[in-house]
Amino acid sequence: MIQNTTIGKQVYRTIHFIAIWLLLSVCYVACRHQRMQDHDWPVYHGSKDNAHYSPLKQIDTQNVQQLRVAWVFHTGDADTANHSQIECNPIVVNGTLYATSPQLKVFALDAATGKLKWMFNPMDSLPADKKSFFILNINRGVTYWTDHRGDERIFFVAGSYLYALDAKSGKPVLSFGNQGRVDLHDGLGRDVSDLFITATSPGIIYHDLLIMGSRVDEGPAAAPGHIRAYDVRTGKIKWIFYTIPQPGETGYDSWKDPDAWKHIGGANDWSGFSMDEKRRIVYASLGSASFDFYGGKRLGNNLFADCILALDAATGKLLWYYQTTHHDVWDGDLPTPPTLVSIQRNGKTINALAQPTKRGYLFLFDRLNGKSLYPVREIPVPQKSDLEGEVLSPTQPIPVAPAPFGMQHLQRYAVNPFLPESSRRSVLERWKQLDSPQLFAPPSLRGIVLLPGGMDGGAEWGGAAYDPETHWLYVNSNRMAWIIQMIPLRHPSAAVSHRTYPEAGKQLYQQYCMSCHGADRKGGQNYPSLLQVNLKYDTTRFYALLNSGRRMMPSFSRLTTDEKRALASFILQIRALQSKPYVARDTQADPYLNLPYTINGYTKFLSPEGWSAIPPPWGQLTAYNLQTGQIEWQIPLGYYPYMKDKDTLTGAENYGGAVVTKGGLLFIAATPDGKIRAFHKRTGKLLWQADLPAPAFATPAVYSCDGKEYVVVACGGGKLGTASGDAYVAFALPDSIQ
Repeated sequence: MIQNTTIGKQVYRTIHFIAIWLLLSVCYVACRHQRMQDHDWPVYHGSKDNAHYSPLKQIDTQNVQQLRVAWVFHTGDADTANHSQIECNPIVVNGTLYATSPQLKVFALDAATGKLKWMFNPMDSLPADKKSFFILNINRGVTYWTDHRGDERIFFVAGSYLYALDAKSGKPVLSFGNQGRVDLHDGLGRDVSDLFITATSPGIIYHDLLIMGSRVDEGPAAAPGHIRAYDVRTGKIKWIFYTIPQPGETGYDSWKDPDAWKHIGGANDWSGFSMDEKRRIVYASLGSASFDFYGGKRLGNNLFADCILALDAATGKLLWYYQTTHHDVWDGDLPTPPTLVSIQRNGKTINALAQPTKRGYLFLFDRLNGKSLYPVREIPVPQKSDLEGEVLSPTQPIPVAPAPFGMQHLQRYAVNPFLPESSRRSVLERWKQLDSPQLFAPPSLRGIVLLPGGMDGGAEWGGAAYDPETHWLYVNSNRMAWIIQMIPLRHPSAAVSHRTYPEAGKQLYQQYCMSCHGADRKGGQNYPSLLQVNLKYDTTRFYALLNSGRRMMPSFSRLTTDEKRALASFILQIRALQSKPYVARDTQADPYLNLPYTINGYTKFLSPEGWSAIPPPWGQLTAYNLQTGQIEWQIPLGYYPYMKDKDTLTGAENYGGAVVTKGGLLFIAATPDGKIRAFHKRTGKLLWQADLPAPAFATPAVYSCDGKEYVVVACGGGKLGTASGDAYVAFALPDSIQ
């Protein structure tokens, strides 16, 4: 047989080419699979360092415009009448997404499809006689724990209870606490059974400990904000750190009253924690002591209010602290846990933390010893107060660098340029009635303009995002002016008080309700108007609301039956109670509850049409280079619907944080315009945006399942006058371009 060598060589080359092509294809698929191994979002804000960072890069600056909705899950329980919200940053573990609904139901979804696996309703676990006392609080996330031997648990707080659920079934773990839950009233060192306590942010895990903060009332009848660590298996308290120090403890002498620890509340960690797990350190950022705006009953610097704390995660032992506001009378809570970062200096790596504040400052500390990386000046501040008994701190700490992300000085009579002339005149007239704006000006009877920061910030609970590769930090913030006006209170004793129910109800309203709903009962910010509330509530529902509280409203179950009737007669205008006599109970036993002043509501400085009285921008996004301490870029973030057609991007108040990714992107929603956006993390250029079914006042989560990267965000609305929603929306690239 004669062989055709030419044809043989061609066949050989073809086979060889096909073999190489197949081998390269297999290698490509294998390498691609290796690059896109599933990556969870297992902790609130992504990781225990609170960095809001994802190493995923399938979605990048080149293809982000191709993002599409991958799935939508509706919880089905939005309460549009009561402006329900979802502020939850969901977690994703082993392909399952865990999150909460507007009515505080916890659920598990298939993270790739959005299909429901289970749902738990905490109301179902309560006895019938306790359901009217259930506090429907805001929830910002849940906590996952496993022993890596099959025991997986989800921890979350609804009302005053800390629950432990089986992560696979959603059923309560009956061996934890009392049939699967622990009452947060217990274990605080004094009786707070009648006081408001819950937790809006999730705890953090250290080995077999769940470390928890709390949200408490901000009035005089407040529980202390002590930090507790619970055994994840049993629910027993393993350690407690007293945020209002007891005799003999560090910080006790910062209170002039030696018995303050028995009565004063607050100084609570309401925003969550960050952790250096390798070094066994948990970091907490605390709020102010109660009452927020008058310190005459709590003289001194008030440690550990407004402090960054570094604690031994295993024992609760104090390692170091730094107080960012002395004797706070401005509600200057630290709004977010510190973000753990690293900075290169002189060829050495400094393990640091970054703490944004409501006032628009960024503090940087060595996280091992608490030393500031830049000088901090104790500047003299105004000392004169027209409030009897108030003694202010003579100085306040101001970091020399980095430069503040929030405006520090507001010129008097500065007015929003977009206002019509009649509204401009109205704002100028209001300016004349207020004290001249000064940095750290104390609350007054005339009223002050609180800026920078305002009551909400400045920086917010969404926190900062940190890129560990570039050492850049991203902070979204608000620039809204607020008015604090103090109102004197009268406290007639039982012996001399002979009033009708409406008269007593008015006095009780001023004492307990006016600080949120205002003297005119019109409300403001997140607090609803109480005018014509009798069209919505009868006495039965009103008493149930007083007993339970709802979201921002604490429980008033401690009031007597007559006090509740008096409030009902005044607020609901109940004719049957209008002429009945009322005698007050004697409250002389606890003078801490009888404050001489309160505030005239949480009041924004607005024009008659409800627009900001001061010039824009009203919301911003700032990028810091932590290596240099310089701001690299700063842009307005979002807009209000009524400003949509303006040529100038004004920014808007925003709630919820950003997420930065290895793909070069910064994802953020947070604005009332109902959009989610992706910016180029180096330049701040807007690369992509999408409309959401409701505004997403929440931080997104970024994860991957089955080789696909997802960005998911809770769209709960409800804030800033927006409609409430019930959706979780996930975005991903089409299969064709992954």
